Amino acid sequence: MSARNVSKKKVQVSNINQTQKVVLGFQHLLAMFGATVLVPILTGLNPSVALLTAGIGTLLFHWITKGKVPVFLGSSFAFIGAIAMTLSNEGIGAVKAGIIGAGIVYVVMSYIIQVAGADKVRSFFPPIVTGPVIMVIGLRLAPVGLSMSGYSFDAATQTGAFAPTSLIAASVVIITMIIVSIFAKGFFKLVPILIAVIVGYLASLPLGLIDFTGVQSAGWFGFSGDALSHLTAMPKFSLSAITAISPIALVIFIEHFGDITTNGAVVGKDFFKDPGVHKTMLGDGIATLLAGFLGGPANTTYSENTGVLAVTKVYDPSVLRLAAIFAVVLSLVGKFGALILSIPPAVMGGVSIILFGMISSVGVRTMVEAKLDFAHSRNLIISALILVCGIAIDNVYIGGTLTLSGLAIAAFIGVVLNKILPEEI
Repeated sequence: MSARNVSKKKVQVSNINQTQKVVLGFQHLLAMFGATVLVPILTGLNPSVALLTAGIGTLLFHWITKGKVPVFLGSSFAFIGAIAMTLSNEGIGAVKAGIIGAGIVYVVMSYIIQVAGADKVRSFFPPIVTGPVIMVIGLRLAPVGLSMSGYSFDAATQTGAFAPTSLIAASVVIITMIIVSIFAKGFFKLVPILIAVIVGYLASLPLGLIDFTGVQSAGWFGFSGDALSHLTAMPKFSLSAITAISPIALVIFIEHFGDITTNGAVVGKDFFKDPGVHKTMLGDGIATLLAGFLGGPANTTYSENTGVLAVTKVYDPSVLRLAAIFAVVLSLVGKFGALILSIPPAVMGGVSIILFGMISSVGVRTMVEAKLDFAHSRNLIISALILVCGIAIDNVYIGGTLTLSGLAIAAFIGVVLNKILPEEI
């Protein structure tokens, strides 16, 4: 990325006033909200506690990384199976111990990275590896966006279809985002997601997609009894819980590299060197340690976060810190959180379709800017295997509840092939 382009972005950020930053921060939280609370919903943990730990964890991450990396930490999907099983069999105390163990693994890995050096680590992740991996991150999420938008597939008949009302709502969101992103002027051009969500929400009302039951029953302030029990429970040492949950941090090591690489590619900065990828890993670790003690799910960097950056082109880390503060506030205000939860999946699905596509496009841009020669068989082979394995492989069980994601497998294949295949023949 040229210095000229980076300069333009800095000018754009500097022209944003504090009120606009607040709106942008709330927009960012909206994009992160669904995934952040979905993990606790699927595992049996409490969504309010997850929001609280995501918000505080993000602020800790920014403190550790010197406020330089525009990242919002949210609930990690990689831990869903292990957390759900441990919570069901051994309770919240054992889950806390397992997640604390995962945080310790993160911290140890950050030290190893620091000792090895950023340049040594970077040599394993050149553009021919990171470009396709970034594409895989977006493409793997594509079915999620379509499913949220009302698409369903019948395996028996090999046919797929959209629910009509969900398709309408998602289409309204997509069209709104396109119009605002391309034709809007001034500050409105920076908040296409927020505007699209509002328009999509209003369009969903006559379609009968919104249920206000949760809003009516929610309290105004404070945690529910379930949230309090999770917050106050003491960690309970359990070898089975620790061995089931903690090693997953090793599996998502490569995914962290992919997210930080993608984030840097969008922003136009080298976060591997400044503040250092060991610092970003340490930030994940400390945030996950906090989540473990409070009863939230393990935290991780989010691909949705990078998608929002790509859409808005606003890279000011202070906007992410505002989003983190909003997350903490939402965790304490019951009715406000319930109102956000009432946003139909189809509306967030429309947003997700564009965000996930943006991430894949960043992967393409990474390879284009590196001027990779795809007439060279070496580049074709590496990218082909990363794309096919990353997209086609879902999760591979390697013992108990521990799984390897297709993304981690694809990234590993790319790293190995890049080292063993000769660059010149």
